[in-house]
Amino acid sequence: QVQLVESGGGLVQAGGSLRLSCAASRSIFSVNSMGWYRQAPGKQREFVTTITSGGVTNYADSVKGRFTISRDIAKNTVYLQMNSLKPEDTAVYYCNAYRVPNHYWGQGTQVTVSS
Repeated sequence: QVQLVESGGGLVQAGGSLRLSCAASRSIFSVNSMGWYRQAPGKQREFVTTITSGGVTNYADSVKGRFTISRDIAKNTVYLQMNSLKPEDTAVYYCNAYRVPNHYWGQGTQVTVSS
């Protein structure tokens, strides 16, 4: 089992920045990858970014160059730095941990970008 606790969401104007945090209940090295997904109203949950236990990152095209995933291994925490936010980034953001063969999810944190 992996418990995930997210924080850092909120309301921001377009062009602004936010940083999300996700604290895991076990070592980041004990999972295959961690990442972020998001779900906007009326839409399916979509991939945003992941980072593997080896440090390899992957991003959705819609956030490349604006979002950055990073981690603090000592704190078992993954971060999502979001810059140049757009109204279309508005969604509930979910932290994800993948430990074969299971996916684990946080409770979600709301990000709202006003125009």
